[in-house]
Amino acid sequence: CTKIQPHCKHCNVDGKHSEQVTPRLLSRGQFLLKVDTEGVYQCTETGLIFEVNRKVDIKYCVLSWSKYADLVVKPWLVGGPLFDVKCDPACLTSIQFPHSLCLGHRGSNMMFKVFHVKSSGASLEYTVDHSATHVKWHVSSLSPVGPVIQSEEAVYHHGAVILYKAIDHDPSLSFRVYVATNNESFIKDICKSVKHSSKKFMKIDKPPVCQKLLQNGKKYRLISEPEAEITPEEFEFVDGSLLKLKSYIEVYLEQPVEFKLLLVEMDSEEIVWKAKLRECDWAQRDQNRNISKKSTSGNRRRKMSSSLPDEEVYDKRMKQIDSSESVKTRPHLTDVQLITLAGKLGEEWVKIAIANLELEISDIDEIQGKKEDATICKFRMLKKWQEKKQNNATARTLYNCLKSVVSAEAQNVLE
Repeated sequence: CTKIQPHCKHCNVDGKHSEQVTPRLLSRGQFLLKVDTEGVYQCTETGLIFEVNRKVDIKYCVLSWSKYADLVVKPWLVGGPLFDVKCDPACLTSIQFPHSLCLGHRGSNMMFKVFHVKSSGASLEYTVDHSATHVKWHVSSLSPVGPVIQSEEAVYHHGAVILYKAIDHDPSLSFRVYVATNNESFIKDICKSVKHSSKKFMKIDKPPVCQKLLQNGKKYRLISEPEAEITPEEFEFVDGSLLKLKSYIEVYLEQPVEFKLLLVEMDSEEIVWKAKLRECDWAQRDQNRNISKKSTSGNRRRKMSSSLPDEEVYDKRMKQIDSSESVKTRPHLTDVQLITLAGKLGEEWVKIAIANLELEISDIDEIQGKKEDATICKFRMLKKWQEKKQNNATARTLYNCLKSVVSAEAQNVLE
């Protein structure tokens, strides 16, 4: 699930200067951001803004609010995603958390604080500032943290509508429609709920952002053109961030036809969100899924939650292999695997050879002396390492040597 960018005519987004940076994606939804100097950096994946005072590696992930539901006490409400941030707190001056609220015409009577989970319990800490999109907090210590809000007036949320289609052999159409705040914790919970459902679903890609703000306590109705079975026909919107079970609307059509969905605010009859669904939105993906199933039916290995495994998951997998095989029977990397990996290595292969693979400069001179293609040079570097390591030249050993310096693509090869 990806971050959904809000669009709101009421919010005047400040053009504050922060460097946009893309983190490295680890497994289990974790991100790793490496910055080399002090400055203000905004994560392109989560919207988090870090103010750092020195070189630092920051590891972070989105958490579910439902785990801490008992600790969020009224009149405080969830204001945005909850994050677990890990690094040396002394390196971080401040963090700005994205929030999902519209402050365009109701901001004066709102109070923001930062919900901070510690070993002794939860505390509410003062913020430094807030803007149309973010809540700024001076870092005290690091553990689960996220924005909460208290307001004497109605709270307006930027909303999102997320669609999933049931996958089965029935020609009829069945969908789940989730109406959520544009809050990454909430959206991640929805993805997790669908993933662990007894039925199989596929996500339907339609513009998710609501064109009108959602308000707690307001009633809404989902309409289908042509008519479909919709359950429930109407609902009262509540921010379900703290709820373990996420509410959804079921849409059922007996015949697979094109149709429109409209989310309407009942008081005003204004359209909040709409989309047209066509057979091409799911037919090709259903076909691809069936082909994929056939091609992988004989290989039922456990899939990772991300294309890039982090060190802990990889080490655990390799330890399981090691426990059942002696050193002599560990499989060596083949030439095909090594040439594939060589193609994924960057221009700094000489530095990697010396600093990480412990090759000698004479080895490098010998390789470069052949004046061959760069990929072949990298391949010969890996072969030289393999010759030196002999029985220890396994995928796990090579992974441990390269994990901190190679790209995601290279690590995928080693997986």
